Amino acid sequence: MKIVIIGPAWPYRGGIAAFTERLAHEFQHEGHEVEVATFTLQYPSFLFPGKTQYSESPAPSDLKISRLVNSINPFNWLSASRKIAAMHPDKLVLMHWLPLMAPCFGSLARLVKRKCGCEVVAVLHNIIHHEPKPLDVWLTRYLVRPIDSFVALSHSVRETLMRFTDAPCHVTPHPLYDHYGMLMNREEASRRLGMNPDKKHLLFFGLIRDYKGLDLLCEAMEQLRDTDVQLMVAGEFYGGEEKYAKWMEMSRRDDEAAKQQDNKDTRKQMDILWHTRFIPDEEVAMYFSAADLVVQPYRTATQSGVTQIAYHFEKPMLVTNVGGLPEIVPHGKCGYVVDVTPVAIADAIRDFAGKENVFFAAGLREEKARYGWDKMTAAIITTPL
Repeated sequence: MKIVIIGPAWPYRGGIAAFTERLAHEFQHEGHEVEVATFTLQYPSFLFPGKTQYSESPAPSDLKISRLVNSINPFNWLSASRKIAAMHPDKLVLMHWLPLMAPCFGSLARLVKRKCGCEVVAVLHNIIHHEPKPLDVWLTRYLVRPIDSFVALSHSVRETLMRFTDAPCHVTPHPLYDHYGMLMNREEASRRLGMNPDKKHLLFFGLIRDYKGLDLLCEAMEQLRDTDVQLMVAGEFYGGEEKYAKWMEMSRRDDEAAKQQDNKDTRKQMDILWHTRFIPDEEVAMYFSAADLVVQPYRTATQSGVTQIAYHFEKPMLVTNVGGLPEIVPHGKCGYVVDVTPVAIADAIRDFAGKENVFFAAGLREEKARYGWDKMTAAIITTPL
């Protein structure tokens, strides 16, 4: 088949760009012809909370990626639709994650279908904001009307979609992010990151936003001063950095105190390392190699690409009981599903601190097998009209 994917891809960075590129590679591996139409402008700079939208990594040499789409310019949607229709796709696949993109994606779906009659499939990472906005409902209604079928990455996303349409929708879990390489030696990764290899390592990974609940995890860490655990926060702030100032200051102060005390006393410190920058692809394996438990203390969620990186590296997870996370991380088999409170998070971490690192290994290997990219491509290809 000829498949055109519209969504983030190089030179843009982030989890959905990684998803788009990995999906395109899988389609190519299966023998399909694939082109990716990405953005000339993804977000206006004043709406983007991070430092940059752009990747510092080289372009994928084996993918055809064209920068065609301006997300906020209706005149561009006319010209972009002509160029995309001229590619003669059998399927047009939209990577949707944000209501802000609904006018652009909804218009492109209408225009391209009118010009070439292709089927339009939307892959839904999310459909409504994690932090809902007033126009979410209107924008989503505009998006869904021209879409022939959907692939939702969790049941919670599908349930939200059903408020807007009765079009066919497969639920196919987020596949593994398996393009970050292999595990490193834990001690070597710990040394390079400045972590204490004698402690149990917790990893909070990814963009730091309010809904991800890092403050809940920091409060839990205050209750864990008597345990040998160390938290690594690895990711860029997307606003709200001031909320974490007291814990960052506490961590620095404790680090200075630790230099003056013996190992027994340092166990009583609140041990958090802050690597608050965007983590490039080539460093992801190092952070997960050092980790013993990946912690996602989210207040709200649909699903998360971080869980699929953890599965790739066979690392147990602690997730909160929100959205699609419990679907992905079976409690007691691959980690912990807990209430959205610092006490519940601290109790699970304390339990984990008393276990051997191989405790969840068999469950992780078994569950990991569910998340192949071939299942995602099959859902997109076979979703009925």
